Amino acid sequence: MPGPTRGFLGRRARDPRLPPGQYDVGRDWPVLTAEPTPRIAPETWSITVDGKVETPTTWTWDEAHALPPSEYRGDIHCVTTWSKFDTQFGGVSVDTLLEAARPTAEAHFVMATSKTGYTTNLPLEHVTGGKAWVVWEFDGKPLPIEHGGPVRLLVPHLYFWKSAKWISRLTLLTRDQQGFWEQNGYHDLGDPWRQQRYQGD
Repeated sequence: MPGPTRGFLGRRARDPRLPPGQYDVGRDWPVLTAEPTPRIAPETWSITVDGKVETPTTWTWDEAHALPPSEYRGDIHCVTTWSKFDTQFGGVSVDTLLEAARPTAEAHFVMATSKTGYTTNLPLEHVTGGKAWVVWEFDGKPLPIEHGGPVRLLVPHLYFWKSAKWISRLTLLTRDQQGFWEQNGYHDLGDPWRQQRYQGD
C-alpha cells in the first residue's frame, strides 16, 4: 500500500479558535504601542466613568480593587495578525463600573481614553454583557507596564487596539466619535472574525 503523500503530511488542520488571517504567536506576546510607555504608579492611578451617565464616578486603585473581582480566560487577537490562546486576565468587569455610573438612555457609544491621551471608540453593546474588563493582572501577576500596566482595558472579542493600554477614562457618548487609530484609517469596530482591520473592510 502506498504511503501518504508529502502534501498530506505537510498540512495541518487550522485551529478553529484562529480568526482568518491570524497566526498563533505561541508563548510570545508582542509589544506594540502608538505612544511612549508611561510610568504610572498604582497609587496615582484612577479610572473615571463619565459622559452620558447619571452618576459620574472615579475609582482609585484601592477602590477599584475593592469592587467584585472578575477575570477573563480565553484568546486575544491583534490587528497585526498575531493571536494568543488561553490568556488569563484579572480585574473588574466594565459592567460593574457602569452599574455604579448608570448610563442614561442616550448612551450608545464609549470613548476609552488612556493616561497618554490615546483614545479608541466602542459601541456600548460591545463593552457590556460580560464582554469587557478593566484589568491589572495577567497570568496571576501584575500586568506588565509594556502591556498596559498597571491597568488596561480588555475587549478580547475585538482586535487588540480596542483594548486601550493605561486606561484612565470611559466616556459614554450619544454619537460615535473616532479614536486615534480610527482617525488614521482603522475600522470603527474591529471584529477579527470579519477581518475588520481598516475602514471599508
